[in-house]
Amino acid sequence: MKLLEENIEKDKSGFVTLLLNEPEDMWHIYNLIQKGDQLKASTVRQIVIESSTGSTSKSMVHLTLTIAVKKTHFDVQLSQLRVSGRNISKNNHVRIGAHHTIDLFINSTLTLIKEEWDVISLERIKEACDITKTADVAAVVLQEGLANICLITYTMTIVRQRIEVNIQKKRKGFANGYEDSLKKFYQKVIDAIIHHVNFDIVKVLIIASPGFVKDDLYTYMMNEEIKVLLENKSKILLIHCSSGHKHSLNEVLKEPGVRNLLSLTKYKTEIKALQRFYDMLDKDSERAFYGIKSIIFACENNAIETLLLSDKLFRSNDIETRKKYIKLVEDVRAKGGKVLIYSSLHNSGEQLNQLTGVAAILNFPLKEPNSDEDKESSEKDDDDESVEWSTSSSDESSEDNF
Repeated sequence: MKLLEENIEKDKSGFVTLLLNEPEDMWHIYNLIQKGDQLKASTVRQIVIESSTGSTSKSMVHLTLTIAVKKTHFDVQLSQLRVSGRNISKNNHVRIGAHHTIDLFINSTLTLIKEEWDVISLERIKEACDITKTADVAAVVLQEGLANICLITYTMTIVRQRIEVNIQKKRKGFANGYEDSLKKFYQKVIDAIIHHVNFDIVKVLIIASPGFVKDDLYTYMMNEEIKVLLENKSKILLIHCSSGHKHSLNEVLKEPGVRNLLSLTKYKTEIKALQRFYDMLDKDSERAFYGIKSIIFACENNAIETLLLSDKLFRSNDIETRKKYIKLVEDVRAKGGKVLIYSSLHNSGEQLNQLTGVAAILNFPLKEPNSDEDKESSEKDDDDESVEWSTSSSDESSEDNF
C-alpha cells in the first residue's frame, strides 16, 4: 500500500489517499473502512439515456463518487472489496442520496475520510505502507491424495489451491496403479507450487506432512529437475505435521526450525506470545485471562504484561464497542503493557477468536472475577463480519449501481 496524501487535523478528523498495490492491501482497507466513513473513488455506473424521440438506451459511465459508507463486503479469494452507501457528491449522472456500490480492486486509488482517526487505524496504515512487510512464507501441507497450497503473511493465511487426487490402494500385483496415481498427485502439487509461489519474494517454502509423504514429494520434485525449484531448493524446509488439512499449519509454525527461519517476521512474535498464553493458561491460570470483563479488571489492577487482541474487534459497527477496545489498547500502553493485534485471517488470529478475541498475559497472579458473561464478549461482533471465502463474488447490493 502506498500513502499518497494525508491530512489529519488536531481534532483527529481528516482524510488519507491510498494506492492499493497487492492483495494484502485489500484486507487492510477492509479493516480501515467503517460504517459512517466517507469513501471517494473511481467507479462505474449504468445510466439510462433518453433521445429526443423518446427512445431510451443504457450505457456504462466511469465517474468518481463520494459515498457515505453503510456496509462492506470482502471476498478473500478474489481480493475484491465492495463498499455500499449513499452518494454525497454532486454528479451529472448520480443524484445525491442515491445508493451506490464501489468495487475496490488491486491498483485502485481511494480517499478515505473519517470524523475521527483512532490510533489503531493510523497504526494499520503505517504498517501497511511499510515495504519491509511482505508475503515471504509459503507452505504445502499434505497427506497422500490431499494437499493445501498456502501463502502466509504477517496478517493472512490463505489457501491458494486445494488438491485432491484419488490414490489407488496398494494391492499385491497392482503396485503400478498406486505409483501412477501418486505421481499424478505429486505433479499436481508441483504445478500448484510453481503457479502460486513467487520465489523472488518467498524466503521459505515449508512442506509438511505425516510420515514420509513430504520426503517422497521432495525427491520427486528434485528428480523432475525443474529449474525454479532446483534454484530455490535451499529455501525448502521439510516438517512433520499430523495431516494435510490447513489447521495443521498451527503445529507447523510452532516448530523450532520454522521459528528460527521466521526470526525477522512480525508473526513470530505473535505466535510465540499466543503459545506463551496457552502455556500460562495450563500451568499458571491466574496469570492468563481472556474475555473483555476479565481483561478490563486486569487492566484496572495494572496487571497486564501483554494484551492480545483480534483485529475483528475493531470492525464492529457499534461505535461504542470500537471505542471500548481502543481505550483498552491506550490504557494498557499507558501502564507499560505491550499490545499485539492479531489478524483474523492468520492462523494465530483464528485461534485467538476462539477465546473471544481478547486475552492477556499478566505480570503477576490475579484472582479472576466470577462472571458467566466474561467469556461471551465477542459474540455480538460476529454479526459485523462480512468476509467471503468462496471463489465466487457476492451479488449482494449489485442493484445499487443501476
